[in-house]
Amino acid sequence: MNFLELAKARFSVRSFKKDAIETEKLNAILEAGRVAPSACNKQPQKIYVIQSEENRAKLASVCRFTFDAPVILAVCYDNDRTWKNDLMPGYQSGETDAAIVCTHMMLEAWELGIGSCWVGWFNADEIKTTLGLPENVTLSALLPIGYPAEDANPTKLHTKIRDFEDTVTVM
Repeated sequence: MNFLELAKARFSVRSFKKDAIETEKLNAILEAGRVAPSACNKQPQKIYVIQSEENRAKLASVCRFTFDAPVILAVCYDNDRTWKNDLMPGYQSGETDAAIVCTHMMLEAWELGIGSCWVGWFNADEIKTTLGLPENVTLSALLPIGYPAEDANPTKLHTKIRDFEDTVTVM
């Protein structure tokens, strides 16, 4: 399957099998995030792999969207490593860099037959405290991953895509 086919086929999985993800596949997913581009190649990403039953339960106690996945990737960035844009006071690249990393991992997972769901609805401070994350780290997204359950299907909104002309303007 080519890239565009992969991108169109991927959907947010919210129902996972209990099967563990093989170490080599998990490492390939993490490697896809590691090599993702970042502003000025600062590489501010910090990925926390939450896979022990204890830590998954802790996370689930403060975030209802873990979907009982066997692994949850907490996609963060180190505020001390982000690129700062002198032309835009207050701008730093961490959120954008983390989004690129998350996208790379999500698509690599799908290519390996592993589903994911990008989660952004959470209280970041509560999760940081619960998991004991460092102060200089900002949580950007959670990415529950695992093998899709037999009943995993895309939502009705998955195929609702705006027209090309509504999203692209050639100037």
